[in-house]
Amino acid sequence: MASALASRMGLHSLRKKQLKTYNVVIATMDAELKFSCEVLDHDIPKEEVISLSFLAKFYPENVEEELVQDITQHLFFLQVKKKILEEEIYCPPEASVLLASYAVQAKYGDYDPIVHKRGFLSQEELLPKRVINLYQMTAEMWEERITACYAEHRGRTRDEAEMEYLKIAQDLEMYGINYFPIRNKKGTDLLLGVDALGLHIYNPDNRLTPKISFPWNEIRNISYSDKEFAIKPLDKKADVFKFNSSKLRVNKLILQLCIGNHDLFMRRRRVDSLEVQQMKSQAREEKARKQMERQRLAREKHLREEAERERDELERRLLQMQSEAQMANEALLRSEETADLLAEKAQIAEEEAKLLALKAAEAEQEMQRIKVTAIRSEEEKRLMEQKMLEAEMLALKMAEESDRRAKEAEQLKQDLEEARESERRAKNKLLEITKCNPLPFLATMPPDIPGMNLSSENLSFDFKDTDMKRLSMEIEKEKVEYLEKSKHLQEQLNELKTEIESLKLKERETPLDILHNENAERGTSKQSNFKKVCNILSIYL
Repeated sequence: MASALASRMGLHSLRKKQLKTYNVVIATMDAELKFSCEVLDHDIPKEEVISLSFLAKFYPENVEEELVQDITQHLFFLQVKKKILEEEIYCPPEASVLLASYAVQAKYGDYDPIVHKRGFLSQEELLPKRVINLYQMTAEMWEERITACYAEHRGRTRDEAEMEYLKIAQDLEMYGINYFPIRNKKGTDLLLGVDALGLHIYNPDNRLTPKISFPWNEIRNISYSDKEFAIKPLDKKADVFKFNSSKLRVNKLILQLCIGNHDLFMRRRRVDSLEVQQMKSQAREEKARKQMERQRLAREKHLREEAERERDELERRLLQMQSEAQMANEALLRSEETADLLAEKAQIAEEEAKLLALKAAEAEQEMQRIKVTAIRSEEEKRLMEQKMLEAEMLALKMAEESDRRAKEAEQLKQDLEEARESERRAKNKLLEITKCNPLPFLATMPPDIPGMNLSSENLSFDFKDTDMKRLSMEIEKEKVEYLEKSKHLQEQLNELKTEIESLKLKERETPLDILHNENAERGTSKQSNFKKVCNILSIYL
């Protein structure tokens, strides 16, 4: 089967000089090169550059079983991928993203976020333009979705990724189908589809769903004459389907495809030939060898990765230990510096403690001095209060003495009035006596009585009361002494008041204190009131 597939790949071995002359690219095959002719002997345009396409003429029915050799699989993968990107094979958007991820895995290998950074697929053609234009998505968004699927394919080799790509692609509706425009007997335009499973008739506007299908196992014969084809089913009662094509070359190509696909369809359902069995056996052995090689490489890679991890771990630990050692040295230096600083601080603290002790002693002395001062202040306060009390007592005594002296002065005035009244009465009585008996009285009067002047013509009596004068003088003297004492006492009281005024508590003043202060501010005192009273009495007397 594989040899038959290889014999129908349409590959032509060119000489080296021809390969240098022509540009060989992957393209849609419009004509088949014949092995017996040179390339330039074919009916092709003689252009400066000729593009040749090395394509598979017949698609495998099951890629996993029929593509035995890796090179065949790779070339067929490239062919199918190109047809999907050029939209010759319809692919849904979601399948396009998945196929693109397998194509990336086949080209770049396992995903590595360090190597495969954002934008590494910007120059790759991975999706059909139809899919890109169908969604409002940027290239970065498509790359993100493809990369997400690509990361899940880790561990797959290039051959495995290509095989997964082809297994998905072979389930697409247009996979492996060659379309040709035809007309039926009524002249209706149709499409004929030829693939590995049979013949299919399509409407021109719908290449996905066939109107009629003829599997190869149900076709008895295919024939054509000139431009007309006839498909005869195995069921003789069924109608023969006839159609025609406009070009003779296209009719020959249709016939070749039908014969080749039918032949391969029948061969796939028979036992493989010895040659194919040998090829499959060699392929299995080669796959097993490659699998063992991959496993060996995977083990070596795993061991290398383990060794690299251990090396990285050792390097990390070494760096960590070096860092720790450096940090320990730095910590030691900081500790030494800290110790020096602490020693300096301790010395400074000790000096400060001494200064504080001295200040404490000074503060204690100051406190003792303040206490002594406070005690002295208390004593002085008490002495001042005592002096004030004594002054108040003295003032009271002076006031009492003043009252007593005033009473004595009043009593003396009364005595003076009485003495004057007695004098007046005595004068009157003397006059009466003189008038009644003047001679005997004169004889009995002593001649040296002062103040007595008697004559017959004028009798007068000069009475000088020396006791009254002396009493008046004593009263005036005492009055002056009292005023001086009162003035001295008032000065002493004012001085005491000034000294204790700062210690006075205003909130503790009684109503009497307030009245006293008001009287003092007005200049009103007991003595002034007494003087006013004496003056009033003198006026009345």
